[in-house]
Amino acid sequence: MPNNNRTLLGIPEGKKVRINFSNYMVYIIFVIVLLIFALWHGEKFFSANNILNITRQTAMISIMAVACTFVIAAGQIDLSIGSIVALTSLVTALVLQSTDNIFLAVSAGLLTGASIGLFNGFFVAKMRIPAFLVTLGTLSLVKGAAMWLTNTAAVPITNDTFNYVFGLGTVGPIPILFIWTLIVMAIGYVALNKLPFGKKVLATGGNPTSAKYSGINVSRITMAVFVISGIAASFAGMLYAGRVQNARYTFGEGDELSVIAAVILGGTSMAGGVGTVIGSVIGSLLMGVINNGLILGGLSVSQQMMVRGAIIILFVTLSMLAIRGKSRT
Repeated sequence: MPNNNRTLLGIPEGKKVRINFSNYMVYIIFVIVLLIFALWHGEKFFSANNILNITRQTAMISIMAVACTFVIAAGQIDLSIGSIVALTSLVTALVLQSTDNIFLAVSAGLLTGASIGLFNGFFVAKMRIPAFLVTLGTLSLVKGAAMWLTNTAAVPITNDTFNYVFGLGTVGPIPILFIWTLIVMAIGYVALNKLPFGKKVLATGGNPTSAKYSGINVSRITMAVFVISGIAASFAGMLYAGRVQNARYTFGEGDELSVIAAVILGGTSMAGGVGTVIGSVIGSLLMGVINNGLILGGLSVSQQMMVRGAIIILFVTLSMLAIRGKSRT
């Protein structure tokens, strides 16, 4: 007798139902980590203040991870985002200090980030230099510019409106930093999954030659993803500055590694052609939860680094094994 439930779901009789756990690996890992820290720290970990603190701390990484999803899905990599954070935060703060005009300050910061992204994209797409080498050089170049711009001095931000909108504000109990994360995530999701641009990015990363012959301007797409990355990094720099009410050349140090780890943990393929914006944000939150849980556990900085590194290797290995298992089926 036929199974009515299978028929209603459109599953042919006799066909086995398989769940691709690789599609949900980051979510499974996220839940496991939450359970581990909940058992370790109890109510202290799940307190409202602690959860909100995690969303604040991960906001900038999450926003850059959304943009980095496009870069990696297109088969590229951007190591310069941390230095862009530093330089654009200083540019924004200096313009704000001299004009007290938020629109001009924000525009200057975003334009700086977009210009650096365009610079990266030009050398990768037009000069055919590997993205790793280009962005590694840009990392040093831009970081040096950030240090030179103010002679390593911090630039205070006294504009209360800027600090509220880009860092300290709340909407009810929800930090405005988390709201910015949700907005950027929504824009990134629509762009990657619903718009032709996203399909072109995935096609470019999956097989550039085929994408070119199908009419996609691969060079233009490559340059576009680096511009998007630069803009996101500059916006993250503003959020860093708004949160602590000043700009510093040290902002963003090491963020490129955290962002790339979050994107890979989230399910985006380093080989290109596959990307998931929501997974990248969950990967960022996962990194934040791990950092928070280790701090609450009273581990020293050196111990935190060792444990965090081991956890990242373990989880990336699990994700890669799940993806390989999926490809064999």
